[in-house]
This record gives sequence, structure tokens and C-alpha cells, in this order.
Amino acid sequence: MSAGLFGLLDDVAAIAKLAAASVDDVGAAAGKATAKAAGVVIDDTAVTPQYVHGLAAERELPIVKKIAVGSIRNKLLIILPAALLLSEFLPDLLPIILMLGGTFLAYEGAHKIWHMVSHHEEHEAPVAEIGPDAEKDLVAGAVRTDLILSAEIMVIALDSVKDESFWTKLGTLLVVAVVITIAVYGVVALIVKMDDVGLSLTQRSSAFAKRLGHGLVAFMPRLLAIISVVGTIAMLWVGGHILMVNIADNHGSGIDLWNAPYDWVHGIEHDIEHAVHGFAGSALAWLANTGISAVIGLVVGAVVVVVVRLLPFTGDKDPIERYDDGAPAAH
Repeated sequence: MSAGLFGLLDDVAAIAKLAAASVDDVGAAAGKATAKAAGVVIDDTAVTPQYVHGLAAERELPIVKKIAVGSIRNKLLIILPAALLLSEFLPDLLPIILMLGGTFLAYEGAHKIWHMVSHHEEHEAPVAEIGPDAEKDLVAGAVRTDLILSAEIMVIALDSVKDESFWTKLGTLLVVAVVITIAVYGVVALIVKMDDVGLSLTQRSSAFAKRLGHGLVAFMPRLLAIISVVGTIAMLWVGGHILMVNIADNHGSGIDLWNAPYDWVHGIEHDIEHAVHGFAGSALAWLANTGISAVIGLVVGAVVVVVVRLLPFTGDKDPIERYDDGAPAAH
């Protein structure tokens, strides 16, 4: 009896160790996947505040909450099952989808730059009271935009664990979906309420509180501008890197030309790390890879922007401008 009990305890301990190892694997994979999707995460964070900018202060957080709920539904009920099914039954499609996503990221980043250099004027919208129907439409537009960004995040995350077991993939995507949603919309909530906090501080009797409040209010437009610029650079970097790596890995033609960009960048990284030892060398190598990837993304994105704008059926607006139509103008 006691031998059987000890044997059972040993089995339970073994299962517990296996479960702990699986949790560690999922945690490590989720961290790696989240880092790879950083560019899209920043873009998601930069896009969402536009949907509540100019609305009455008391409606900002409820609308952000509704968008966040829609985002987690997108990830868990639509994107995650589709991604896992593709991974299990049509894995050869994932690199193609990833490269399409990389091309879209490069296009979106290049389009944002074109939009800035073409001096499109944007005007401040007044604070608005919107009815339930208009609010519903606004949230629906934001959730549609989130579906595009969330799909990019989840596919990039899935690619980082493509060689893992089904359960590790499932656990990783679940963790990424929840963590990314909480992180993005938590930051968005802080951003959209920062000016209200500043205004509240300006009403205090303390001179320091007043200065801090005015500083927060004045800093908000700069913060949104910084996030937008960082998001644009991150999209070009991630898009270019996805294209460079996946074309080298999946061309299947044996032609060295396809491997040339990846081999060249890898050689530069190796030379930098060999010349500069330690953390500084690794940091410089990463910066070199990032910079070259961003340039590749910019070149590819610029070509796609030109092609899209020359197509006769796009009319006066290209796809980015159409998919941004649900949001008020960024300021």
C-alpha cells in the first residue's frame, strides 16, 4: 500500500515538474513572441487613442474598454483558432501570410511617411457628445482596425513557436493575446486620461502641482507624436526584417541572390560583434540589423505605395486611408 502511494506521489511529482517546465516554455516563448511583435504593438498603441481624441472626457475610458473587449474577442475567437488550424494543417501557408503581413507593415510605415512629407493638413476636432449609435459605429471601426493589427501580432507570435508542440503554441498565443491586450489598452487608457489628470492638477493650490499639470497638458501632443514616429519606424523595421528572413528561409530555389540581403546583414552583425566585445557590441549589431531592416522596409513599402496609388480602382483614397476612416484625425 505504502509503495503504491509513494509511486503515485512520484508520478504526481513528475507530472508537476512537466507542467512547470511547460509553463516555463510557454512563458519564454511568449516573451520572445511579444518582443518580435513589438513594432505592431507600438503601432496598435499609437492608433487607438485617435478613436477617443476629441470626445467628452467621461466617455473616453468606457470606449477604450469596449475596444479592448473587441480586441480580445478578435484574438481569441477569430485569429487564434485560424492561426492554429493553419499551423497544423497548412503550415506552408504561414510564411506566405507572414511575408504578406511584413509587406503590409512596410506599406503602412511608408504610407505614414508619405503622408507626413506631403503636408496633409489635420484640424483639431471639437469635443463632441456622440449618441449610442455613433459610439457603436466608432467602436466597430476601431475593432475592425484592431483585427488587422492583432492578426499581424498573432501571426508573428506563432512564427516564433512554429516548431513547438500544439499545446505550447496554444499556450503561447493565449498568453500573448491576453498580455498584449492588457498592455496596449492599459497604456492607451493612461494616455487618454493624462490630459485630464493634468487639468485636475492645474486646479490645485500648490504651485508645483499647477506646473506639473500644465506640463502634462502641454506634453500630451508631443507624446502622441513621439509614439506615432516610433510606431512608424518599428513598422518599417519589423516589416523589413520579416521579409528579409522569410525570403531567405523559404525561397526554395537555391539561388544565392535571395539569401544575399540576409547573409550581408548577418555578416555585418558578426563583424561588429567581433570588433566590439560585450554588451556594446551586441547592442551595435542589433542597431545595424534594425537600421538595415528599416531601410528594406521603407524601400519595399515605398514601391507598394506607388503601385497602389497608380491603380485605377483605388480612387482618391488608398487602402490605408480607407481603413483609417473610422478614426478621428490624429493630432
